[in-house]
Amino acid sequence: MEGRAFVVLLVIASLIVLAENTDHKNAIEIYSLHVDSTVTSRFAHTVITSRLVNKVNESREAIFEVELPKTAFITNFSMSIDGETYPGTIKEKASAQEQYDIAVSHGQSAGLVKTTGRKLEQFHVSVNVASDSKVTFELIYEELLKRQLGKYELLFKVRPKQLVKHFQIDVHIFEPQGINFLETDSTFMTNELTEALTKVQNETKAHILFKPTIGQQKKSPELEETLLDGDFIIRYDVKRSVSAGDIQIVNGYFVHYFAPSEMPTFPKNVIFVVDQSGSMSGRKIEQTRDALLKILEDLRPEDHFSLITFNSLVTEWKNTLLQATGQNVESAKRYVKTVMARGGTDINNALLTAANTLDKASYAEILQAHSISMIILLTDGQPTVGVQDVEIIQQNIQKAIKGKYVLYCLGFGFDVSYKFLEKMALDNGGIARRIYEDSDSDLQLQGFYQEVATPILKDIEIQYPENSILELTQNSFKLFFDGSEIVVAGRIDNELDVLPVEIQAQSHTSNLIFKEEANVREKEKVFQHQKYIFGNFIERLWAYLTIQQLLEKSISAQEEQQKNLQVARALELSIKYSFVTPLTSMVVTKPDDQQKLHLANKPTESDNEKSRVTGFSGNKLTKSHITKALSYRRHHDQSMLRSDGYFDVSLARDYVHRAPKTVFRTVQTTAQLLTNEYPHFLFQLPRQNDVICLNIDGQPQAYINLISDPDKGVSVTGKLGRNRNHFVLFEITNLDPHVQLRVSKEGTVLSYGGHTTKLPWTKSASSTVQGLKIAVEKERSLTMSASANITIKITFIKSPNRFLGLYFMDTDHFSDKASGLLGQFYFDTHLESNPGASQGEDERVLSVHGQKHRVTRKNKKDYRQESATGIISCWSLHITP
Repeated sequence: MEGRAFVVLLVIASLIVLAENTDHKNAIEIYSLHVDSTVTSRFAHTVITSRLVNKVNESREAIFEVELPKTAFITNFSMSIDGETYPGTIKEKASAQEQYDIAVSHGQSAGLVKTTGRKLEQFHVSVNVASDSKVTFELIYEELLKRQLGKYELLFKVRPKQLVKHFQIDVHIFEPQGINFLETDSTFMTNELTEALTKVQNETKAHILFKPTIGQQKKSPELEETLLDGDFIIRYDVKRSVSAGDIQIVNGYFVHYFAPSEMPTFPKNVIFVVDQSGSMSGRKIEQTRDALLKILEDLRPEDHFSLITFNSLVTEWKNTLLQATGQNVESAKRYVKTVMARGGTDINNALLTAANTLDKASYAEILQAHSISMIILLTDGQPTVGVQDVEIIQQNIQKAIKGKYVLYCLGFGFDVSYKFLEKMALDNGGIARRIYEDSDSDLQLQGFYQEVATPILKDIEIQYPENSILELTQNSFKLFFDGSEIVVAGRIDNELDVLPVEIQAQSHTSNLIFKEEANVREKEKVFQHQKYIFGNFIERLWAYLTIQQLLEKSISAQEEQQKNLQVARALELSIKYSFVTPLTSMVVTKPDDQQKLHLANKPTESDNEKSRVTGFSGNKLTKSHITKALSYRRHHDQSMLRSDGYFDVSLARDYVHRAPKTVFRTVQTTAQLLTNEYPHFLFQLPRQNDVICLNIDGQPQAYINLISDPDKGVSVTGKLGRNRNHFVLFEITNLDPHVQLRVSKEGTVLSYGGHTTKLPWTKSASSTVQGLKIAVEKERSLTMSASANITIKITFIKSPNRFLGLYFMDTDHFSDKASGLLGQFYFDTHLESNPGASQGEDERVLSVHGQKHRVTRKNKKDYRQESATGIISCWSLHITP
């Protein structure tokens, strides 16, 4: 390919646009970027249109990336070059994948969508743009906004990285119930940018327009740098009354919203089941303790609660539930502060103990008659002690709970099987949620608890006339929490004039019945001649909701035939309404290469997990597993790597017992090829998903300045061992408070206020100095959590050679003044395409402050504690200090 690569990155709901240049300033210029979002009765239709021009005398590659909400379905994509339009087409995933796999084997394809964070997934496509040519990208997606804690939220993460002549975010909201409140918020707003924001609102409509001029976007008049870097948020809620809710009808389809408020809260009986195995050590157990301390304070006096912690053993704080009195809460908080991480993971026994504790409390009539009982499980790993077959665990827990209690499963990080937790939660009336390892993990835990802390209704049944309603979505619900919303949709008979609805539910104090009648013709008039609606939006909302619910039901389906019917119906609707779902794919053919196929799939939460090389044990062997293992050495099959770069060892499980010895040897050899060496450093580029494996050509026994950030008051130096293979010593200096750590293979020396403390690797220990937390996990790691939201971690590796592995948990928090061997990578750094890459090589160009480094995709050992036995696929780089 002629020329160099440029990147255009947009994130909407969340939005980022990025255009970088190698030799010329803004060679690929974004001259127009429009985000048009129409929200009609909670259903959002978003169109992202980006127009670019290549201003140089050679062709360049433009990469279009959009991060969209995980809850959204892509409905359309097209790119237009010099008047010619190239649309994407949506197909059944199985047939599209077969076509894609063939292209992969010839090196002619790339995936378009991957998970990028807790709320987002990324759409990616690139195209070669000739000199002076223009290209227009358009992506459309739809989603139903979910009400949480009393509000709906639209998030736009804005980061253009260049000044855009025609930039605007244009949002129209139409809510027939009436808009109760509306607010906007931003992390980058200045007085000048505030003038570019207009907000117009009446009883049922709102229009938010953010349209900054070039001058308003500038950091200063003399600099060609943009201020647009951060979050732009719209929050709102609608008006409600204590009734059967609101029904809206368009073209024979209806949607029914029900969200009562100002009702008494049910007392809760809640058991927190908390993983304290060794993998929870360090930051995770600290954040779990912090979150539990806050959650315990939020318990209501009428609630009953207990705590169960587990590793290889199960430990009960008390052998029954206690009322949440001040004295009992303080006792529980003291217990929480003593929880330490060590040992294995016995999930089965822990959950059975929780169910048994609730049973005993119920038999003893300790619990109130009208109360809600729930179990909240938090774990970060797979079962390693006791029953380890996840299907047997799921069956055991379902038999123990018997529909009497609700189970919520929280998976901390990516070593846990989300599919396992999700099915177990859905089987028992709850939901699963992933807690992301980040500086706000404790707030994520607290936020989840707040969502389920206030149940105000249970056993909700919403009834419509059976003979007049077709294809109804879910209409019975176990619980309703204050601040959320129930949504039901369906198709009505053409002859129906009046749609009656009756809701039966139980509150804390009484049985309730709500009744309502909706005049079909009057309701349809509401949306006539409204520019705020897009097509048959209620029909599309119904399809969106039906697909989501069918996929969820298929997870917990007990019969294979039932599951197949649910999946088949979801697939049928996905294709009919052009939704990219987990069952369909969007195929995009690039205009510059009609043979090159790109595939957009809908990732699931479990797609973002990593497997560990922990031996060959687990699930069933299939023919495809053998085929992939055997073909790996021939084709370097990247499908054996997950989306985050980790080797999918589940493909090799159980081979030792079932496969021929030749296959087993092949898998062993494959694993050995992937685990050839540890890099000196592993780090993730800020606000990017790419991992760099860095090796340095330094002098043995020489101190190297790794990072120094005067704004954050943190610096780190390191020393290479004699053979230069690994680092054997790190010195960390924190300025406020002034603390120094000298970490070697023998242990850590902590210096503060003229005093020194030795922390050997032979035992676990922790210390806090004016908010600075230092924790040593026996023979595993040291963690320093600084007040500047920067967490430094050093792993102690003992085999095959003893050495230290350094990594940072919060790379986004370093300032642009960071310097040093590693510090240089934490701002103004990005990956570009490498047009001169060798045939068959996966190569990129890493731009660091304008300086170019060639990097190659390699598989390395991952020394980080969170995946100490894992394999990481990373961009490999060698540099000399």
